[in-house]
Amino acid sequence: MQRLVRALAAIFLSAALMFVAAQIYFYALVHWYAEHAPARTAFMSHRLGELRASKPEAELRYQWVAYSKISRNLKRAMIAAEDSKFVEHEGFDWDGIELALERNRAKGRFVAGGSTITQQLAKNLFLSPEKSYLRKGQEAIITLMLEHTLDKERILELYLNVIEWGNGVFGAEAAARRYFGISAAQLSVEQAARLAAMAPNPRFYERNGNAPGLRKKIGIIVARMPQVELPE
Repeated sequence: MQRLVRALAAIFLSAALMFVAAQIYFYALVHWYAEHAPARTAFMSHRLGELRASKPEAELRYQWVAYSKISRNLKRAMIAAEDSKFVEHEGFDWDGIELALERNRAKGRFVAGGSTITQQLAKNLFLSPEKSYLRKGQEAIITLMLEHTLDKERILELYLNVIEWGNGVFGAEAAARRYFGISAAQLSVEQAARLAAMAPNPRFYERNGNAPGLRKKIGIIVARMPQVELPE
């Protein structure tokens, strides 16, 4: 019995040490990203692996641009569409989370996460696209790290540069050039709203640009944009 207890204690200690080491690693990278652009995120690596499974020479479209080089229209559109309380909250929209939990209970499975922009950034930088409460737990820890270490402008800058916007398309610059043939700085109100409307399911909307409901979503986002407060 004592041997079993010791073995279980050793397993628990090893797991705890691995967990702590992972958090130290994530926290160190968050500090690095305060001043440096990601060369590639965990989410990008996952998508690249999928692409290369069928096309070994595949590459991602990704080009980092500074916050000042991204249209204010896109900043407003993404906040309007994804996280209206972005400037106010400290990483979590508790009303949104409660609503997501209600939807999950109604469906009997994980269908919504109520994620803020900061939570989405945590996932994109460090985690996989799987939907599970374990991943959401790690996402929450990284979200606290991001909010504690970075200001809102930097969080939004990172987010707009690494978000997925199509099959192998990442970030505002690549998306603007992929869909409109212009730079991220030149995006108009409607173009920005279209990208924001695509964001929840970008690979689908890349193939189905005239999908039912997309135009309606664009109109809703355009109407909300003037009320959006930007981090400065």
